[in-house]
Amino acid sequence: MSGETEEIEEKTGRDFPLPEYLLPWFYENKRDLPWRKSKDAYAVWVSEIMLQQTRVEAAKEHYIRFMRELPTVFDLAACDDEKLMKLWEGLGYYSRARNLKKCAVQVVNEYGGVFPRDKSALLKLPGIGEYTAGAVSSIAYDEKNPAVDGNVLRVCARAEGDFTPIDDPKRRKALTEKLAAVYPDEAGDYTQSLMELGALVCLPENPKCGACPLRGHCVAEREGWQARLPVMPPKAEKKREKLAVFLVRTPSGAALRKRPAKGVLAGMWEFPNVPFGGLSAAEKEAEGEFLRAALREFGVENYSLQGKKEHTHVFTHLVWDMTAYILDTADMPAALQVFPLGKIRTELSIASAFRWCLDLL
Repeated sequence: MSGETEEIEEKTGRDFPLPEYLLPWFYENKRDLPWRKSKDAYAVWVSEIMLQQTRVEAAKEHYIRFMRELPTVFDLAACDDEKLMKLWEGLGYYSRARNLKKCAVQVVNEYGGVFPRDKSALLKLPGIGEYTAGAVSSIAYDEKNPAVDGNVLRVCARAEGDFTPIDDPKRRKALTEKLAAVYPDEAGDYTQSLMELGALVCLPENPKCGACPLRGHCVAEREGWQARLPVMPPKAEKKREKLAVFLVRTPSGAALRKRPAKGVLAGMWEFPNVPFGGLSAAEKEAEGEFLRAALREFGVENYSLQGKKEHTHVFTHLVWDMTAYILDTADMPAALQVFPLGKIRTELSIASAFRWCLDLL
């Protein structure tokens, strides 16, 4: 064992985020968020699913609109798929929306529309894992079940001075058990206080230690380890792909197609596109032939090119470098579906990677 490792082990594990530090701070500093206006399990569940991989500010208006259109689990279970995806539009990770409906149908059919408070029962529902089960059961029902997300892992890694990699499943399991042992009767507030501390104070970079209710009880703050904790996994290099996207404008509207039922953006509407290697200076002369061949596959023979624009869309593990070709045609592309622009903007769920194209139509 190295001297540094021995020193770290001597200094860690003595303190832990306890309710008496966090709850008073939470009651005074918590944000006014729309999903905190109700402890109804349905509302809590929708918000927690929506906030996965989505920033709070981006989720607010989506949540308000979603709950206005689908105020109960019965409404969601009966919702038309196209309407559901339109309500979810812009949030990304659309499999979450599909699992929402599957879960709603099961809650209606098996539980009469009332979400179970038991964590083990929640875990059997589609799209609900350990974190969401803990969040719903604690926030909606004050069950003493921790909800350990990235914010909580970061807060606790620093508070304890824990150098276990943050993505280690054993760390998450051990932390969940340790938190459960100190959960107060105000379980939902405690769950939210841990999340809130990570969101407002214990930031990934430049944490606001001077404003932290755990100051004096945090190992990282005491030892100056804030920048070293939590220990993050190495970042995987994003795969890059190039796409040529065709904005086909006809007298009846613009042409779209649905993506395959599986894979990236499964089942979403998109503007037609093909893999595109890009064009070198020597290949520029062949651009016209490339366009003709690609568009022929979609049933477009006669067209006039009006312009093109480049755009980059970044997914979690993938980057699309996109070139959009804007063209007018009198043809009705047989391999595509044409919709009026008004309907495309207001009724159809366009995959987020292609929404920038709407401004070019």
